[in-house]
This record gives sequence, C-alpha cells and structure tokens, in this order.
Amino acid sequence: MKKSICVAGNMIVDILYPISGYPKKGELTTITDGIGRTSGGAVCNVAIDIARLLPDAKVSALGAVGTDDEGSFVLDCLAGANVDTSMVKRRGKTSFTAVMADRETNERTFFQYRGANATFSEDDIDWDKMDCDLFHIGYILLLDALDEEDAEYGTKMARLLAGAKAHGIKTSIDVVTESGERFKKLVPPALRYTDYCIINELETQETTGISLRGADGKLLKENMKAALAKLHELGVGEWAVIHAPEGGFGMDKDGVYTECGRLNYPDGWIKGTVGAGDAFCAGVLSGAEMGLSISEAVKLGNCAAVASLSAPGATEGMRTAEACLEMGSEMGHLPIN
Repeated sequence: MKKSICVAGNMIVDILYPISGYPKKGELTTITDGIGRTSGGAVCNVAIDIARLLPDAKVSALGAVGTDDEGSFVLDCLAGANVDTSMVKRRGKTSFTAVMADRETNERTFFQYRGANATFSEDDIDWDKMDCDLFHIGYILLLDALDEEDAEYGTKMARLLAGAKAHGIKTSIDVVTESGERFKKLVPPALRYTDYCIINELETQETTGISLRGADGKLLKENMKAALAKLHELGVGEWAVIHAPEGGFGMDKDGVYTECGRLNYPDGWIKGTVGAGDAFCAGVLSGAEMGLSISEAVKLGNCAAVASLSAPGATEGMRTAEACLEMGSEMGHLPIN
C-alpha cells in the first residue's frame, strides 16, 4: 500500500544572509557573498525531505501562503519536489524569515514575519477529504491561530490534532525553539493527541522542566530517559524523540530507550545548518512509515540530518532513505559522551 503523508503548518520563504560573525547589540557585522532565497518552514522542509527520502510515497502540503510572488515561489518549490499543493490556501502576504547564518560558528539566528501562517486554522482543513495515514504539523508556538486557547482542548492545535486522530490518522508535531513560559502552556495540550513527538533538547527542556544542557553547555545525557518518559507522561502515544547536535534519542510507548550518536562526517562537510532539525524529523517519520523500529528510525534521522548539512539550503542535500543509511554505514557514528 502506498504511503500517504500530509505535512501541515508553517510555509515560509527563508532569506539567507551569510555573516562574518554575529554582532553584539549596537555593533556592525558584514554580510558576505552568498545571499539566497529558499522555501522554508516545517511544511516546505519536512515535506520535500520526505518526498526525497521516500520517492514512492504520496506527500501533500497543507497551510497558507500569500497571493504574492513569494507565495508562488513556495508552491513552485514544493511542486518541483513532487509534493501535492492542492490543499494549500492563498491569502495575504507570505511569511518570511531573515536567517543570519554565522560562518564562524555555523549558528543561525532567525527574524520572523508571521504573514499568512498566522491565519492557518482547523477551518482550513476538511478531514473527510484528507487522504493520509500520517499527519505532521509544525511549528507549535509559531502558528498564531492554532496557538490560541480552546476551552475544551486547551489549545486550538490540540483540537486540530484530536480531529486528525478521530479520523484514524496518526499525528506528529514539532515545536519552534523559543525561550519563555509559552512552552508549558501551549505544548502539553497538543501532546495528549500526538503519536510522534520529534523535538530538540532545548524544546524538550522547556516543555518538561528537565534540564538537558548544563550551564557550561554540556549535554546532560543522563537526564534523557527521564525527559523522554515525561513526554510520554504528558500524552505522547507512540514515539518520543529528541535530537541534539550530539545525536538522537528516543523512547517508545513501552519504555524502550535508544540513542545514536551523530555521524562521523569529514571536515568541511557542513555547508549549511538551516534545515538539519527538519531533516532529522523527516528521517524519523520516514522510518515510522517504513515500519522501522524506533532505534532504526532514530539512526535514519541522524543520517538524514547529516545529508542536509551537505548543502547550504534546507533540503538540497537530501537523498533517499537507502542512500542516507548507506552514507551512515560508511561514515560510522560517534559515541555520545
């Protein structure tokens, strides 16, 4: 049976600005050569990555873009990757993100304009016409209408996910990295209706209250099991998965824990980091659709993330799941200290 995945949520134009170093407040930095425009956000990145990881799958996009040239650009990027855009709504102005990519540290800083994404809601979805067995949505905290309070479900996002599950569709969520108290207010209601939760260590830390990075920046690996168990306690039904620069970590509904270090890629491999987290997510979801164990899926997530690192944009470096796993076997995985 052909796999069918719908990726919903943020649809963004990323404007990439390579900079020679991130400045302190009030200081100047230089934008270097290499300014570019790419499609971005959970929908564009994850949908395109899954379409490349699983070429035989049916992948569709769901969200809102503007009636402007940027909206047409996003739709063209998706269509060019064989992603169905027939359910995408067009209104207002397309969301965009100015991405400051520090060439010294490979770190990225984002300045985001909400645009049409802020209006995307459950009213844009006809569940009776949805033809998918997996529904992934991102990002919580960056979809204004869905982050609103709901008297019955806690948030509109939680209501939307409950609607998917009521129609027999597996659900998956992702979260945007942000500091503040909104995590504990907006993420837990959604987790009660989530089958696959795939988020990074900082987002997990904010959601669960369990520290995963010390004051010195060191990963607190010894707290991973507790954090993953807490995500299940908050409602995750199938897999709770955490990704970090050091590797991937997961726990299934039966409490089976797995971890896998990042690939031992060669010096000079990293050309861009803008899509690594979404690539990891796409790899794990592809593993779930392939029927892999959580251990194998986390390994595929690591491999997909490293494939993404090989190109400046978010999706250009992606390859098939088989090719990603073969690359992982060739490079090997580093131990997580």
